[in-house]
Amino acid sequence: MELFITGIDTDAGKTYATAWLQRRMIDAGKTVITQKFIQTGCVGTSEDIEAHRRLSGTGPMPEDAEGLTAPVIFSYPASAQLAARLDGREIDLSIIDRARAELARRYDVVLIEGAGGLMVPITDDFMAIDYIVTRNLPVVLVTNSRLGSINHTILSLEAIRSRGLKLHSVLYNTFYDSASQLIAEDTLGFIRRYIARNFPDTPLHIIPVLG
Repeated sequence: MELFITGIDTDAGKTYATAWLQRRMIDAGKTVITQKFIQTGCVGTSEDIEAHRRLSGTGPMPEDAEGLTAPVIFSYPASAQLAARLDGREIDLSIIDRARAELARRYDVVLIEGAGGLMVPITDDFMAIDYIVTRNLPVVLVTNSRLGSINHTILSLEAIRSRGLKLHSVLYNTFYDSASQLIAEDTLGFIRRYIARNFPDTPLHIIPVLG
């Protein structure tokens, strides 16, 4: 199984949520590895993959050294299309596809952490959501209770539905809870009700603050 983990925006907590989901699935008896779709703002290694290993407790994995878990890395911390242009390189999606296929051959589950949200541009006319659609990947959506997250969550869910994607689950990240308990509780309640009405078969999981 391969799952694409996206967020309602750049700082939704995807890395944190990916590590939590990996640990949850490992504890359920599955072999699980994570991959970073496109890493920007790094040189040589992926800081998000390193965070996955630390937060999930797996430690470094052999595939990290092979370059399979972060096959495309750009140095500038920006959207993929800008980072690629600044580094003077093209984004070769086939490299990511081959790495993902090899990980899928070795593990029960591959969790692919996206870069930003669904509409982050890979090129001028190809967005992250286009990659998900063309590879037929189920989506895990990460949200939280920061002010504005209801709007971002509903827009993301509408995009998922309009493209005919399978919504595997929604992960509500309490690490990024609003400072206002009232807002946090209302946001969670609203999102839970919206999912129940529009995606009745989709579970919503609340991610606790990891130790």
